[in-house]
Amino acid sequence: MRLSLLGGGGFRVPLVYGALARADGGITDVVLHDTDPLRLRVIRSVLDGIDGGPRVHVAADLDDALRGADFVFSAIRVGGTAGRVRDERAALAEGVLGQETVGAGGLLYGLRTVPVAVHIAERVRALAPSAWVVNFTNPAGIVTEAMSAVLGDRVIGICDSPVGLVRRAARAAGADPDTVDYDYLGLNHLGWLRSLHSAGRDLLPGLLADPAALGTFEEGRLFGAQWLATLGALPNEYLHYYYFRRETLAAARAAGETRGAFLARQQGAFFARAAEDPAAAAALWEATRREREETYLAEARSASGGWQRDADDLDGGGYDRVALALMRAIATDRPTRLILNVRSAGTVAALPDDAVVETVCEVTGSGARPLPGAAPGAAELGLMLQVKAAERATIAAATTGSRRAALRALALHPLVDSPAVADRILTRAPWP
Repeated sequence: MRLSLLGGGGFRVPLVYGALARADGGITDVVLHDTDPLRLRVIRSVLDGIDGGPRVHVAADLDDALRGADFVFSAIRVGGTAGRVRDERAALAEGVLGQETVGAGGLLYGLRTVPVAVHIAERVRALAPSAWVVNFTNPAGIVTEAMSAVLGDRVIGICDSPVGLVRRAARAAGADPDTVDYDYLGLNHLGWLRSLHSAGRDLLPGLLADPAALGTFEEGRLFGAQWLATLGALPNEYLHYYYFRRETLAAARAAGETRGAFLARQQGAFFARAAEDPAAAAALWEATRREREETYLAEARSASGGWQRDADDLDGGGYDRVALALMRAIATDRPTRLILNVRSAGTVAALPDDAVVETVCEVTGSGARPLPGAAPGAAELGLMLQVKAAERATIAAATTGSRRAALRALALHPLVDSPAVADRILTRAPWP
């Protein structure tokens, strides 16, 4: 089988290739495509240092990359890290959070990315109509929903945050992460783990009532035992931006640089050094990757007391492993349960059927099907509806060029909540 990696010069591509090398996923050929030739050349050097992987080809252009593909993995970054830095600064300048996928930063990124993602979907439909598209391009929920208007259920969004939460919670509750069953529902970077079963017993209530156990893993330290016991669920780590907005904003404004600026500086140095010394590319990449993971969500951790990620925090789920499990389940028609971004199709009654949600799915050769679960509570549903309204307005703005729709998207988002601020952010940001 043939896997096309769009954004093949992306920093995380070696994770996917490494997963393919370690496990038989049925992929025999990997095709790389990127608009940045230097980054592509460096990542190819990194892949050359990984033994046992599939054959690697570099495509001449997008169409060349898509022809004959069985799976298309999309991990593009429209505007590069420089675009992320502009988004963050435009938001922070107006006193609101500008994280890459959350709030104003996420919506600005979506405005820039959706037209490109839709074009990719159209080329997939024309050149590889039987291919499955696995989307990791952020903001993953918005981009997956935009692509699904072209590809229907043949595009599936993935994220490593939910499975990382499940695995960390299972270990904290004394269970094997590989054997637990769970209920998770929400939107991308806006979801809740609502049950955690092992041997027929729900371990989550006991975990939420145990401050010591909660203090052993990332989400427990981020949100605090008191708030988690009050919620009665374990939120995705990105909900820290919503529940502790003031504290996280203060930490972001006090930081010496934004997360995007740090990554732009770090990755710029990596690509420059690796381009000069291709033989050292793999070692340089691993050192850079480790630093990237150790500094993940630094603002939220600073706002919640300032603590360092430990080995269990770093060993989450890995989007590379999620992608491999998804592709294997489809290719072998072996039923597998995964938390994925798919069309709601009645999963959340208050949302349109074509609205993309993040939930537990069963994956077979026919694709991913959301499994029935409990309805969201009023607080969770209210937040989901408000954010989804902003997401759908973002898609409308990006596909039509409507500034009015873009203004509606930003102003309705709960982390912006001001038409005047939204208008000024759109003026600061280079859109349309």
